[in-house]
Amino acid sequence: MDWQTSEDTVPSAPITEADARLLRGRPPATGAWRDGDPAGDRRFAAFGAFTTEGGRELPGIRLAYETWGELSPARDNAVLVLHALTGDSHVRGAAGPGHPTAGWWDDIVGPGAPIDTDRWFVVAPNMLGGCQGSTGPSSIAPDGYEWAGRFPYLTIRDQVAAQVRLADALGIDVWAAVVGGSMGGMHALEWGVGQPERVARLAVLSSPPTTTADQIALNGVQLEAIQIDPRFVDGEYYDAPDGEGPHRGLALARRMALLNYRSPTELNQRFQRSWQSGKSPLGHGGRFAVESYLDFHGNKFTRRFDANTYITLVEAMNSHDVGRDRGGVEDALARVTATTLVLGTDSDRLFPIDGQHRIARGIRSTIDDGAVVLSSDFGHDGFLIETAAVGAHLRRLLQS
Repeated sequence: MDWQTSEDTVPSAPITEADARLLRGRPPATGAWRDGDPAGDRRFAAFGAFTTEGGRELPGIRLAYETWGELSPARDNAVLVLHALTGDSHVRGAAGPGHPTAGWWDDIVGPGAPIDTDRWFVVAPNMLGGCQGSTGPSSIAPDGYEWAGRFPYLTIRDQVAAQVRLADALGIDVWAAVVGGSMGGMHALEWGVGQPERVARLAVLSSPPTTTADQIALNGVQLEAIQIDPRFVDGEYYDAPDGEGPHRGLALARRMALLNYRSPTELNQRFQRSWQSGKSPLGHGGRFAVESYLDFHGNKFTRRFDANTYITLVEAMNSHDVGRDRGGVEDALARVTATTLVLGTDSDRLFPIDGQHRIARGIRSTIDDGAVVLSSDFGHDGFLIETAAVGAHLRRLLQS
């Protein structure tokens, strides 16, 4: 089904009437994966009590993850792939029971692909706080109700601490590579700085050394869009019937985010000032095509994500500052010993290329003299869409 294709991994395109028909049913109160749903290709690792940086305790946590390839007898061929804000563990594979979307990096991970699963054992977890099988706000707390708004504040470092537990459980002392883009790049960078002895190679794609005031501001209005939805009810919406959850606020937040993920050039070239239908948007009730595009993908998003989770993960992104309590960004980056690829896109308006340049300057072991800069019209999502170029650079890293 068309709606199962991730909008993050394909160029923007006008919405057809067939597309629109797919979303005419009422959205559920949450798009989270819940216990009892088909597991699909997920595996699960459960751990004991987990204390956050802020001192809150979860009595137990679970990470959902997927794997491809075979772990070598020496356990030296494992590659950790870390997803972005609204991604999940389903890096490759078809949509189907348990997986509302197809793999988000099918062209990068697989047999013969840049991250070749005939050689590498690939592990992809759904991050702590997520809504696709890992412990998060939509999970059931010990009292039998969803954590909802009671779920503790998480940082990027908390999420990496959970990933460290997964590595330990899998018996992986050193990752052959840790690869992440966007929010996953924050995790990857944190691995390189905080666990340098456990990372041989590192790829930080379209990710900053810190979340800036400008980025926090953009995130703040998205969170407000969710929280002012009257159906959000302070996060206690899980028992609401279809169509009665905070889908309008969540869809609006997604629409705002999409404007940061794509570039003005792409939107202007693909949509120009075209109309969605024969009805004029100039006072006659019609809509511009770009408006319908944003509406469609906002509504589609509510069917696979959770509003409380969105808040939790965006707040974790806001916490990102690799130099916090480490003497500043440059001192922190100097801790990285892994052979490192830093890559960004010249049209990225979410995490502009100057952030990748700063990371590359601070790491002494990059495979290039500086950051690799892709020329692309696709903005921040270039690392997901420009798979031929990204794949070529990942091959270089893994061959180093």
